[in-house]
Amino acid sequence: MFTNLLVPTDGSKLSDKAVSEAIELAQATKAKLTLFHASPDYPTPVYAEGVSVEMVSRREYTKRAKEEASKVLERVSAKAAAAGIECTTVHAIAAAPWEAILAAAKKAKCDGIVMASHGRKGLAGLLLGSETTKVLTHSKIPVLVVR
Repeated sequence: MFTNLLVPTDGSKLSDKAVSEAIELAQATKAKLTLFHASPDYPTPVYAEGVSVEMVSRREYTKRAKEEASKVLERVSAKAAAAGIECTTVHAIAAAPWEAILAAAKKAKCDGIVMASHGRKGLAGLLLGSETTKVLTHSKIPVLVVR
């Protein structure tokens, strides 16, 4: 059925629930997991009176993003390893996380995606957008949404 499942995680409790579901599915299908974390793109510098102000350098931002991603991915990969599931970890810095998720799934040759959804509706869903909805509407492989 599945051989490699992509599991995007942001380290939240809801995301942890999706990881747990992915582990169960991987055990049932003898699949491996590709755990993925997308960090937001480097923030645009602030301009004031013709002067550009960067809060941190691009290099420092990249370093901090990698450190944070490592913490998140190490924690969930330890959970998968404890369950006897083979897994790899992938990190990307992306302006559009949904595009990074689909690109990671394609690059790792995943045949399914397991991800969380906050289930925002109405104006909040419209204004905030939904990475999960975008993945669902653009994915060519099955997507399991966990709430």
